Amino acid sequence: MVDHPGLDAFLKQPLSRTLWGRRTRRVSRGSDVEAGSMTYKSSNERAPLCALEEAILIAATGASGLTMPDRPFADPKTGDPIMAKPNLMMQGRTAGSPDNAQGTHFFMINDSGTYFLRRIEPLAAGVDGWTPEILIERAERTKVKVLDRRIDVPGDDRDFPAYLDSNRFLSNLPGTTIFFPVVDLSHQYINGLMYLLTQPEKARPAFVDDRNFYQPAGIKKWIKSGFLNEDIKVPLGLIKQMRTQIEADLLVQNLFLVTEALGLGGWIHGSISPPVLMGDPKFRDRYGNMLDFDYQSPPWKLMDILRWHTLPIKKMEHIRTHATSLRHKGEYLIKAKCPPNYDSMSEAVDTVMAGKFGPEGIYKDTDLFKHIYKEDYGDRYLAEAAEYGGEVVECVRAICDYIYDTHGRFPAHCDAIEAPGIWLQTHHIEEEYYDRFFKNGKTDVHAAHDSRWHAS
Repeated sequence: MVDHPGLDAFLKQPLSRTLWGRRTRRVSRGSDVEAGSMTYKSSNERAPLCALEEAILIAATGASGLTMPDRPFADPKTGDPIMAKPNLMMQGRTAGSPDNAQGTHFFMINDSGTYFLRRIEPLAAGVDGWTPEILIERAERTKVKVLDRRIDVPGDDRDFPAYLDSNRFLSNLPGTTIFFPVVDLSHQYINGLMYLLTQPEKARPAFVDDRNFYQPAGIKKWIKSGFLNEDIKVPLGLIKQMRTQIEADLLVQNLFLVTEALGLGGWIHGSISPPVLMGDPKFRDRYGNMLDFDYQSPPWKLMDILRWHTLPIKKMEHIRTHATSLRHKGEYLIKAKCPPNYDSMSEAVDTVMAGKFGPEGIYKDTDLFKHIYKEDYGDRYLAEAAEYGGEVVECVRAICDYIYDTHGRFPAHCDAIEAPGIWLQTHHIEEEYYDRFFKNGKTDVHAAHDSRWHAS
């Protein structure tokens, strides 16, 4: 038993009861609700989450041990090698992502400030090693304060495009804690292209550009050689985010379930509009720098009239801007694999490859795989499982160079760094409100929360 009644109850909370009891509870302690005959005025003070409550939520976004490369190495019919080293990292997380890309980063917002949550190493003991002291210490190492205030739009300017409809009355209020995900798509866009080109002979797709009259995307050489199958055409616009954005949705749902198991209110809803919140140049005059991401605007080209329906006029100068990095005090917190962070897309592709197969890459770290496999199976995996062939890498370099040279940015058909446009708000609920109006307004866990967490 953990020597903390709240943490102990959380660790023992059954998943089935958490799932069946999960409901959105929007009204945080100290909030009023204007609702006709059900108008409610709170007599309570705001009640921010304590450090341990937030630390548990932070832990739910992070690393959770090591993954297992449990893939076949070869086609059982032909014996041909199968790509068995697609992962971009081997540390596990509380939600899955394609090729373990883990492109999702979180900001945490509370009364004390706005924080970026950096990655730290997994806790070797897992939840068995959770104590209040360890959780809080790890949370403090994770947090990078990027603003010394709760981020919000200036004054009372909470109308669209900042907030949506009724959200503006209950979202991001004092006493609440918010988790806002952003996703770096660029790493997995490159890695995913490579994975798609490891298909068997005659099954490798030919990428065409649906924003350039469906022309081959820098791959004529490989179509001509027969390396790519011209009859299997895949538009770049169809690829979109390489499914990398799905991880953020799964992690936000995990956070929601954690709030339920803690007896807190949870609410997934539309965030401040991502371009506003991240500091897109189109909105800085009205809302300020906000999170102050670095943005790139591609130079205008004559063919953009047809490709993107843009003109070289003032009101369209930032129409295709996208975030490419986030820096704080000279440190890159997020750095997309594209210019201007790299001199060329070829260099960005080489950097992705080096992170996997270079001297310091994950697939050269024999000690890492000793922690994953028993006996000498880690060494066997590293020796026997195939890596990307030279033709695959060369072809992907050509595709990525084509995208940047043609459209002036990478990726062209989605953003390098995007936000799903949602965030999760968690808070202590206004218990009297839910008791007064709803038959099943709270669960036993909500009813017991204060006695377990805030009795002293």
